[in-house]
Amino acid sequence: MTGGKKCSAGLSCGPLMLACTCSTPYNCRVNCSLIAEAYSEYQAFDCMTDKPHQCVIIGIAGASASGKSLIASTLYRELCYQVGDEHIGIISEGSYYKDQSGMTMTERVKTNYDHPSAMDHSLLFQYIQMLKAGLPIEMPVYSYVEHTRRPETLHLRPKKVIILEEILLLTDLRLRQEMNLSIFVDTPLDICLMRRMKRDVNERGRSMDSVIGEYQRTVRPMFLQFIEPSKQYADIIVPRGGKNRIAIDILKAKISQFFE
Repeated sequence: MTGGKKCSAGLSCGPLMLACTCSTPYNCRVNCSLIAEAYSEYQAFDCMTDKPHQCVIIGIAGASASGKSLIASTLYRELCYQVGDEHIGIISEGSYYKDQSGMTMTERVKTNYDHPSAMDHSLLFQYIQMLKAGLPIEMPVYSYVEHTRRPETLHLRPKKVIILEEILLLTDLRLRQEMNLSIFVDTPLDICLMRRMKRDVNERGRSMDSVIGEYQRTVRPMFLQFIEPSKQYADIIVPRGGKNRIAIDILKAKISQFFE
């Protein structure tokens, strides 16, 4: 690895020093060792191609159950068919909820998951920088049933285009500055609530009362305080959610330009 600047653990992070956000030598030793391992893989991959490593970041935000995940998955699936899955990837901000393995289940369920503080945006930002530097990442896997990260990770290699999606992406200045295109899915809250109730009861093992209670306590207030105001930062606003076929076609045409 290239020498140069050293992080707080004394490791030579070289060109990856920009990705080191660790506050203590111990954490830095663990995290930057993973970065160093990823960089070794990058060097092996890099020797096989002379093409510059460029990664385009597309951010899709909106209220919970607004249809943003449907838009993201539709774009991913159709663009994969068009350019191949080796050139496009998708990351959910929900994978970057903070690890709560050291908390009891009673403590975990009290977390306000619609507040920006519930997200590990620093780790997501670090991993975006790694992808832009041509490095693979190990994405966390979050369990919505256990309310914490699972022990396994998902390996993601650099792609030409990465689609980010979830509720709070546009609330973080660092993430916005990394995006080449930002999208806000604008769906009426009553429709979002009905979709959320169906999803959380059927897919996440929640009771109807708990879903409605959470909506009243945190989901709606946090939407009004954080998510809706972040709409001002979007380049494109999509009405009517994930079944807006005209909007999806327009977005697909725009994203396709990044592959040219």
